[in-house]
Amino acid sequence: MRFLDDRLGVPAVSKTPEEAAEHFCWFARFAAIDCLASSERTRAELGWAPTQPGLLADLDQPYYFKA
Repeated sequence: MRFLDDRLGVPAVSKTPEEAAEHFCWFARFAAIDCLASSERTRAELGWAPTQPGLLADLDQPYYFKA
């Protein structure tokens, strides 16, 4: 996650499952969930199509990080 490093000065680091459990405490169980999501059903049911940038591209814009 480059924007964390570049924009916030917060280094992104890897953690083992045990380290992550210790770091996140009670939230570790939720942070570890590997749950894929898709907008396919919403697109089909509602005829919806996204027009804005994705989350990471949006967060990389300078207006989030004004001095």
